Amino acid sequence: MEGASETGRNHPHAGGEPYRVLLAEDDPEMRGLLAHALHHDGYMVDECRDGHHLVARLVSADPGYFDIIITDIRMPGLNGLDFLEQLRRCANVPPAVLITAFGDEETHNRAHRLGAAAILDKPFDIGDLLTTVRNVFTTHTPAGAPHTADDDNHARHQPHEGGSS
Repeated sequence: MEGASETGRNHPHAGGEPYRVLLAEDDPEMRGLLAHALHHDGYMVDECRDGHHLVARLVSADPGYFDIIITDIRMPGLNGLDFLEQLRRCANVPPAVLITAFGDEETHNRAHRLGAAAILDKPFDIGDLLTTVRNVFTTHTPAGAPHTADDDNHARHQPHEGGSS
C-alpha cells in the first residue's frame, strides 16, 4: 500500500482539506477497518452505525460538505438501497458507493438504477475499495472541489457507468 496515503491528499479541497467520506456500516469491526483504511489514505471519515444515523448526519451537514458516501446495503432500519432512493430526490448530493455481502444481480441492477456510483461485494480487498473511491472522484466532481473547464471536458468524454452488470 506504499504511496496510497498520498492519494487522498493529492486531491484536496481548496484550502488543503482532504475529501470527506460519510461511511455507514452496521458492523462495528468492519466500519472501523474501513474508516482506518480511508483515513490512512488521506480522507476525513465520518462514521455512521446505520441508515437512520446516515440520513441524520447527511441532513445535519452543510450542503456539499461530504464528497462521497460509502454505505452497506443491509443494515437495521433504513437499508442502503432505500437510502439511495431517498438521496435521488435531493439536489447536490455526493456520489454513493454501496457495499454488500448479498450482491446478487437484481441488487446490483437496482443500485445502478438508483444512481450508485459503484457497488462492491463483500468480501473485498481494501485496496479495491480505495481504488473504487479514487475512480469515483475521477468521474464525479466533489461538491467542495474547484470546478474547471477541464472537468467539463473530462465529463463529456467519460462513458456512463449506469449500465447493466
